[in-house]
Amino acid sequence: MGSIPRRPTPRRIVLTLLGAAALVPLAAGTALADPAPTAPRDRAPTAPVTNPNPTAPDPTAPFAPGPTAPVVHPLAAGAPSQQALQKFWTPQRMRSAVPMDALTSTRTATPEQVRKGLPAIIQYSQPNGGSAWTGGGAVTKTAGRVFFTYQGGTHSCSGDAITSANKSVVITAGHCVKLSGAWHTNWVFVPGYNNGNAPYGTWAAAKTLSTPQWTASEDINYDVGAAVVSPLNGRALTDVVGGQGIAFNQARGQVMYAFGYPAASPYDGTKLIYCSGTVINDFLTSNDQGIGCNQTGGASGGPWFLKFSEATGTGIQNSVNSFKYNFLPNYMFGPYFGTDAQNLYNTAQSS
Repeated sequence: MGSIPRRPTPRRIVLTLLGAAALVPLAAGTALADPAPTAPRDRAPTAPVTNPNPTAPDPTAPFAPGPTAPVVHPLAAGAPSQQALQKFWTPQRMRSAVPMDALTSTRTATPEQVRKGLPAIIQYSQPNGGSAWTGGGAVTKTAGRVFFTYQGGTHSCSGDAITSANKSVVITAGHCVKLSGAWHTNWVFVPGYNNGNAPYGTWAAAKTLSTPQWTASEDINYDVGAAVVSPLNGRALTDVVGGQGIAFNQARGQVMYAFGYPAASPYDGTKLIYCSGTVINDFLTSNDQGIGCNQTGGASGGPWFLKFSEATGTGIQNSVNSFKYNFLPNYMFGPYFGTDAQNLYNTAQSS
Protein backbone atom coordinates (compact mmCIF):
# COMPACT_ATOMS: atom_id res chain seq x y z
CA MET A 1 0.00 0.00 0.00
CA GLY A 2 1.17 3.57 -0.65
CA SER A 3 1.96 5.94 2.18
CA ILE A 4 -0.76 8.23 3.55
CA PRO A 5 -0.10 11.88 2.63
CA ARG A 6 0.79 14.29 5.42
CA ARG A 7 -1.77 16.87 4.28
CA PRO A 8 -4.81 14.80 3.46
CA THR A 9 -7.62 16.16 1.36
CA PRO A 10 -11.24 15.05 1.89
CA ARG A 11 -12.47 12.29 -0.35
CA ARG A 12 -15.69 10.39 -0.68
CA ILE A 13 -16.14 6.95 0.81
CA VAL A 14 -17.91 4.37 -1.35
CA LEU A 15 -20.19 1.97 0.49
CA THR A 16 -20.75 -1.19 -1.50
CA LEU A 17 -24.00 -2.90 -0.57
CA LEU A 18 -23.53 -6.64 -0.63
CA GLY A 19 -26.69 -7.41 -2.54
CA ALA A 20 -26.50 -9.32 -5.78
CA ALA A 21 -28.94 -10.05 -8.41
CA ALA A 22 -27.52 -13.50 -8.27
CA LEU A 23 -27.92 -12.46 -2.01
CA VAL A 24 -30.48 -16.72 7.69
CA PRO A 25 -30.61 -20.69 15.50
CA LEU A 26 -32.98 -23.43 14.80
CA ALA A 27 -36.47 -24.66 15.50
CA ALA A 28 -37.19 -27.99 13.87
CA GLY A 29 -40.85 -27.52 14.49
CA THR A 30 -40.05 -26.09 17.95
CA ALA A 31 -37.99 -23.04 18.77
CA LEU A 32 -34.49 -23.32 20.17
CA ALA A 33 -34.70 -19.82 21.60
CA ASP A 34 -37.72 -17.82 22.64
CA PRO A 35 -38.25 -14.57 20.74
CA ALA A 36 -36.97 -11.57 22.67
CA PRO A 37 -39.75 -9.61 24.42
CA THR A 38 -40.72 -6.20 23.20
CA ALA A 39 -38.70 -3.49 24.96
CA PRO A 40 -39.35 0.27 25.03
CA ARG A 41 -36.54 2.42 23.67
CA ASP A 42 -35.61 3.85 27.07
CA ARG A 43 -35.15 0.43 28.63
CA ALA A 44 -31.61 -0.62 29.49
CA PRO A 45 -30.07 -3.22 27.16
CA THR A 46 -30.99 -6.78 27.99
CA ALA A 47 -28.47 -9.23 29.35
CA PRO A 48 -26.45 -10.82 26.53
CA VAL A 49 -27.09 -14.41 25.62
CA THR A 50 -23.38 -15.12 26.10
CA ASN A 51 -20.92 -13.72 28.60
CA PRO A 52 -19.74 -10.45 27.02
CA ASN A 53 -16.10 -9.75 26.39
CA PRO A 54 -15.10 -7.71 29.50
CA THR A 55 -13.03 -5.39 27.32
CA ALA A 56 -15.81 -4.78 24.79
CA PRO A 57 -17.66 -1.44 24.68
CA ASP A 58 -21.04 -1.25 26.34
CA PRO A 59 -23.96 -1.82 23.96
CA THR A 60 -25.54 1.33 22.53
CA ALA A 61 -28.53 1.80 20.31
CA PRO A 62 -27.77 3.20 16.84
CA PHE A 63 -28.06 6.97 16.48
CA ALA A 64 -31.18 9.00 17.30
CA PRO A 65 -34.43 7.11 17.97
CA GLY A 66 -36.69 8.54 15.26
CA PRO A 67 -39.94 6.75 14.35
CA THR A 68 -40.29 3.22 15.65
CA ALA A 69 -43.07 1.69 13.54
CA PRO A 70 -41.77 -0.72 10.88
CA VAL A 71 -43.12 -0.29 7.37
CA VAL A 72 -45.00 -3.23 5.84
CA HIS A 73 -45.25 -3.68 2.09
CA PRO A 74 -47.92 -6.24 1.05
CA LEU A 75 -47.09 -8.50 -1.88
CA ALA A 76 -49.19 -10.93 -3.86
CA ALA A 77 -50.09 -13.93 -1.72
CA GLY A 78 -51.88 -17.24 -2.00
CA ALA A 79 -51.40 -20.48 -3.93
CA PRO A 80 -51.55 -18.93 -7.44
CA SER A 81 -48.71 -16.52 -6.55
CA GLN A 82 -46.62 -19.34 -5.13
CA GLN A 83 -47.04 -21.36 -8.30
CA ALA A 84 -46.36 -18.42 -10.58
CA LEU A 85 -43.16 -17.49 -8.74
CA GLN A 86 -41.92 -21.07 -8.73
CA LYS A 87 -42.29 -21.08 -12.51
CA PHE A 88 -40.62 -17.67 -12.81
CA TRP A 89 -37.58 -18.55 -10.70
CA THR A 90 -36.14 -21.35 -12.79
CA PRO A 91 -32.69 -22.76 -11.95
CA GLN A 92 -31.25 -20.90 -14.93
CA ARG A 93 -32.78 -17.58 -13.83
CA MET A 94 -31.42 -18.06 -10.32
CA ARG A 95 -27.93 -18.82 -11.63
CA SER A 96 -27.95 -15.81 -13.96
CA ALA A 97 -28.97 -13.22 -11.34
CA VAL A 98 -26.33 -10.46 -11.24
CA PRO A 99 -24.84 -8.26 -8.48
CA MET A 100 -26.56 -5.00 -7.65
CA ASP A 101 -24.91 -1.63 -8.20
CA ALA A 102 -22.72 -0.08 -5.52
CA LEU A 103 -23.98 3.02 -3.74
CA THR A 104 -21.95 6.08 -2.76
CA SER A 105 -22.23 7.60 0.69
CA THR A 106 -22.75 11.36 0.94
CA ARG A 107 -20.66 11.36 4.11
CA THR A 108 -16.95 12.12 3.83
CA ALA A 109 -13.80 11.17 5.69
CA THR A 110 -10.16 12.02 5.21
CA PRO A 111 -7.19 9.63 4.84
CA GLU A 112 -6.00 10.96 8.20
CA GLN A 113 -9.20 9.71 9.82
CA VAL A 114 -8.74 6.34 8.17
CA ARG A 115 -5.17 6.09 9.43
CA LYS A 116 -6.29 6.87 12.96
CA GLY A 117 -8.82 4.06 12.87
CA LEU A 118 -6.64 1.27 11.49
CA PRO A 119 -5.14 0.16 14.85
CA ALA A 120 -8.66 -0.68 15.99
CA ILE A 121 -8.79 -3.31 13.24
CA ILE A 122 -5.42 -5.00 13.52
CA GLN A 123 -5.75 -5.76 17.21
CA TYR A 124 -8.54 -8.26 16.53
CA SER A 125 -7.85 -11.74 15.22
CA GLN A 126 -10.11 -13.13 12.50
CA PRO A 127 -10.16 -16.95 12.51
CA ASN A 128 -11.87 -17.20 9.13
CA GLY A 129 -12.28 -14.58 6.43
CA GLY A 130 -14.53 -16.36 3.95
CA SER A 131 -14.61 -20.12 3.36
CA ALA A 132 -17.25 -22.57 2.21
CA TRP A 133 -19.25 -23.91 5.14
CA THR A 134 -18.70 -27.67 5.33
CA GLY A 135 -19.86 -28.24 8.89
CA GLY A 136 -23.44 -29.16 8.05
CA GLY A 137 -26.06 -28.66 10.75
CA ALA A 138 -29.10 -26.42 11.00
CA VAL A 139 -27.61 -23.42 9.18
CA THR A 140 -27.55 -25.38 5.92
CA LYS A 141 -31.35 -25.43 6.05
CA THR A 142 -32.23 -22.07 7.63
CA ALA A 143 -29.82 -19.95 5.57
CA GLY A 144 -30.69 -19.40 1.95
CA ARG A 145 -30.74 -17.13 -1.04
CA VAL A 146 -33.29 -14.40 -1.63
CA PHE A 147 -34.35 -13.63 -5.21
CA PHE A 148 -36.32 -10.63 -6.46
CA THR A 149 -36.88 -8.24 -9.36
CA TYR A 150 -35.25 -4.81 -9.11
CA GLN A 151 -35.23 -2.12 -11.82
CA GLY A 152 -36.30 -4.67 -14.42
CA GLY A 153 -33.55 -7.18 -13.62
CA THR A 154 -33.32 -10.32 -11.51
CA HIS A 155 -31.23 -9.95 -8.37
CA SER A 156 -30.39 -11.81 -5.18
CA CYS A 157 -29.41 -11.44 -1.55
CA SER A 158 -29.17 -13.86 1.37
CA GLY A 159 -31.56 -14.47 4.28
CA ASP A 160 -32.29 -16.57 7.35
CA ALA A 161 -35.37 -18.38 8.67
CA ILE A 162 -36.04 -17.20 12.22
CA THR A 163 -38.02 -18.61 15.13
CA SER A 164 -41.31 -16.67 15.15
CA ALA A 165 -44.91 -16.89 16.29
CA ASN A 166 -46.21 -17.30 12.74
CA LYS A 167 -43.35 -19.65 11.74
CA SER A 168 -42.92 -17.65 8.54
CA VAL A 169 -40.31 -14.89 9.12
CA VAL A 170 -37.15 -14.41 7.06
CA ILE A 171 -34.64 -11.79 8.23
CA THR A 172 -32.51 -10.03 5.61
CA ALA A 173 -31.06 -6.60 4.83
CA GLY A 174 -33.24 -3.57 4.24
CA HIS A 175 -31.83 -3.05 0.74
CA CYS A 176 -32.86 -6.62 -0.06
CA VAL A 177 -36.52 -5.61 0.19
CA LYS A 178 -36.35 -1.95 -0.90
CA LEU A 179 -33.72 0.16 -2.68
CA SER A 180 -33.59 3.55 -4.41
CA GLY A 181 -37.11 4.30 -3.18
CA ALA A 182 -38.76 1.22 -4.68
CA TRP A 183 -39.89 -2.06 -3.11
CA HIS A 184 -38.65 -5.21 -4.83
CA THR A 185 -41.11 -7.55 -6.52
CA ASN A 186 -41.24 -11.29 -7.30
CA TRP A 187 -39.61 -11.82 -3.88
CA VAL A 188 -38.83 -15.42 -2.87
CA PHE A 189 -36.67 -17.22 -0.31
CA VAL A 190 -34.83 -20.44 -1.17
CA PRO A 191 -33.51 -22.08 2.03
CA GLY A 192 -30.56 -24.41 1.57
CA TYR A 193 -29.99 -23.16 -1.99
CA ASN A 194 -27.59 -25.34 -3.95
CA ASN A 195 -26.52 -24.27 -7.45
CA GLY A 196 -30.00 -23.57 -8.78
CA ASN A 197 -31.66 -26.27 -6.74
CA ALA A 198 -34.26 -25.56 -4.04
CA PRO A 199 -34.14 -28.65 -1.80
CA TYR A 200 -36.68 -27.22 0.66
CA GLY A 201 -38.82 -25.33 -1.81
CA THR A 202 -39.19 -21.78 -3.11
CA TRP A 203 -41.11 -19.62 -0.63
CA ALA A 204 -42.98 -16.58 -1.93
CA ALA A 205 -43.26 -13.50 0.29
CA ALA A 206 -46.75 -12.37 1.22
CA LYS A 207 -45.28 -9.11 2.55
CA THR A 208 -41.89 -7.50 3.06
CA LEU A 209 -40.92 -5.07 5.82
CA SER A 210 -38.11 -2.71 6.72
CA THR A 211 -37.25 -0.35 9.56
CA PRO A 212 -38.81 3.12 9.33
CA GLN A 213 -35.37 4.71 8.96
CA TRP A 214 -34.44 2.53 5.99
CA THR A 215 -37.85 3.04 4.41
CA ALA A 216 -37.73 6.82 4.77
CA SER A 217 -34.12 7.62 3.87
CA GLU A 218 -32.24 4.31 3.42
CA ASP A 219 -30.11 5.04 6.48
CA ILE A 220 -27.31 2.46 6.48
CA ASN A 221 -27.47 2.20 10.29
CA TYR A 222 -30.93 0.61 9.99
CA ASP A 223 -30.36 -1.63 6.96
CA VAL A 224 -32.61 -4.41 8.27
CA GLY A 225 -35.47 -6.05 6.39
CA ALA A 226 -37.82 -8.98 6.81
CA ALA A 227 -40.31 -11.01 4.84
CA VAL A 228 -43.33 -13.03 5.86
CA VAL A 229 -43.55 -15.94 3.45
CA SER A 230 -46.73 -17.79 2.51
CA PRO A 231 -47.19 -21.48 3.41
CA LEU A 232 -45.90 -23.97 0.87
CA ASN A 233 -47.78 -27.22 0.27
CA GLY A 234 -49.81 -26.48 3.40
CA ARG A 235 -46.79 -26.11 5.71
CA ALA A 236 -45.15 -23.09 7.36
CA LEU A 237 -41.49 -22.27 6.72
CA THR A 238 -39.94 -23.15 10.09
CA ASP A 239 -41.98 -26.36 10.30
CA VAL A 240 -39.96 -27.44 7.25
CA VAL A 241 -36.46 -25.99 7.82
CA GLY A 242 -36.45 -24.86 11.45
CA GLY A 243 -35.80 -21.33 12.69
CA GLN A 244 -32.71 -19.84 14.31
CA GLY A 245 -32.97 -17.73 17.47
CA ILE A 246 -32.64 -13.95 17.47
CA ALA A 247 -31.51 -11.34 20.02
CA PHE A 248 -31.51 -7.56 20.38
CA ASN A 249 -29.62 -4.91 22.40
CA GLN A 250 -26.67 -7.20 23.02
CA ALA A 251 -23.13 -6.28 24.07
CA ARG A 252 -20.81 -5.26 21.26
CA GLY A 253 -17.36 -6.68 20.62
CA GLN A 254 -18.29 -10.37 20.79
CA VAL A 255 -17.25 -13.29 18.60
CA MET A 256 -19.69 -13.74 15.73
CA TYR A 257 -20.17 -15.89 12.64
CA ALA A 258 -21.42 -14.32 9.38
CA PHE A 259 -23.01 -16.44 6.64
CA GLY A 260 -24.13 -15.65 3.12
CA TYR A 261 -24.26 -16.62 -0.53
CA PRO A 262 -21.82 -14.21 -2.22
CA ALA A 263 -22.19 -14.27 -6.00
CA ALA A 264 -19.66 -11.70 -7.24
CA SER A 265 -16.09 -12.78 -8.00
CA PRO A 266 -14.33 -14.78 -6.64
CA TYR A 267 -17.58 -16.46 -5.57
CA ASP A 268 -20.41 -17.65 -7.79
CA GLY A 269 -23.43 -17.88 -5.48
CA THR A 270 -23.52 -21.66 -5.46
CA LYS A 271 -22.17 -22.23 -1.94
CA LEU A 272 -22.88 -21.07 1.61
CA ILE A 273 -19.83 -19.07 2.76
CA TYR A 274 -18.95 -18.06 6.32
CA CYS A 275 -16.62 -15.76 8.22
CA SER A 276 -15.90 -15.70 11.95
CA GLY A 277 -14.09 -13.51 14.44
CA THR A 278 -14.42 -10.77 17.03
CA VAL A 279 -16.45 -7.84 15.73
CA ILE A 280 -15.37 -4.20 15.95
CA ASN A 281 -17.25 -0.90 15.93
CA ASP A 282 -17.24 1.01 12.64
CA PHE A 283 -14.82 3.91 13.11
CA LEU A 284 -15.90 5.87 10.01
CA THR A 285 -19.40 6.70 8.82
CA SER A 286 -21.83 4.40 10.64
CA ASN A 287 -22.74 2.96 14.03
CA ASP A 288 -22.54 -0.57 12.63
CA GLN A 289 -20.25 -3.43 13.61
CA GLY A 290 -17.56 -4.94 11.39
CA ILE A 291 -16.04 -8.37 10.91
CA GLY A 292 -13.04 -9.52 8.89
CA CYS A 293 -14.69 -11.06 5.83
CA ASN A 294 -14.13 -11.14 2.08
CA GLN A 295 -17.69 -12.06 1.07
CA THR A 296 -18.90 -10.13 -1.96
CA GLY A 297 -22.12 -9.02 -3.68
CA GLY A 298 -24.95 -11.45 -3.06
CA ALA A 299 -24.08 -11.93 0.62
CA SER A 300 -26.30 -9.03 1.76
CA GLY A 301 -28.89 -10.05 4.32
CA GLY A 302 -27.00 -13.15 5.40
CA PRO A 303 -27.12 -13.74 9.18
CA TRP A 304 -24.56 -12.89 11.88
CA PHE A 305 -24.74 -15.24 14.85
CA LEU A 306 -23.77 -15.00 18.49
CA LYS A 307 -23.16 -18.21 20.44
CA PHE A 308 -22.83 -20.16 17.20
CA SER A 309 -22.20 -23.90 17.51
CA GLU A 310 -20.09 -25.38 14.73
CA ALA A 311 -21.22 -28.83 15.86
CA THR A 312 -24.95 -28.19 15.39
CA GLY A 313 -25.03 -25.19 13.05
CA THR A 314 -27.23 -23.23 15.45
CA GLY A 315 -26.85 -19.76 16.94
CA ILE A 316 -28.58 -16.54 17.90
CA GLN A 317 -28.91 -14.06 15.04
CA ASN A 318 -27.76 -10.54 15.93
CA SER A 319 -27.05 -8.72 12.63
CA VAL A 320 -26.98 -9.12 8.85
CA ASN A 321 -24.42 -8.54 6.11
CA SER A 322 -24.93 -4.96 4.94
CA PHE A 323 -22.02 -3.14 3.24
CA LYS A 324 -18.28 -2.71 2.67
CA TYR A 325 -16.00 0.29 2.24
CA ASN A 326 -14.21 0.35 -1.10
CA PHE A 327 -10.81 0.71 0.60
CA LEU A 328 -11.45 -2.05 3.20
CA PRO A 329 -12.43 -4.99 0.96
CA ASN A 330 -11.65 -7.56 3.64
CA TYR A 331 -14.06 -6.09 6.19
CA MET A 332 -17.84 -6.38 6.14
CA PHE A 333 -20.26 -4.32 8.24
CA GLY A 334 -23.68 -5.05 9.66
CA PRO A 335 -26.28 -3.01 11.59
CA TYR A 336 -26.59 -3.14 15.37
CA PHE A 337 -29.81 -4.98 16.29
CA GLY A 338 -31.42 -2.48 18.66
CA THR A 339 -35.03 -1.65 19.44
CA ASP A 340 -35.93 -0.73 15.84
CA ALA A 341 -34.80 -4.14 14.61
CA GLN A 342 -36.75 -5.69 17.47
CA ASN A 343 -39.90 -3.80 16.51
CA LEU A 344 -39.45 -5.01 12.94
CA TYR A 345 -39.19 -8.62 14.07
CA ASN A 346 -42.21 -8.35 16.37
CA THR A 347 -44.31 -6.80 13.59
CA ALA A 348 -43.28 -9.52 11.17
CA GLN A 349 -43.99 -12.42 13.56
CA SER A 350 -47.43 -11.04 14.39
CA SER A 351 -48.38 -10.56 10.72
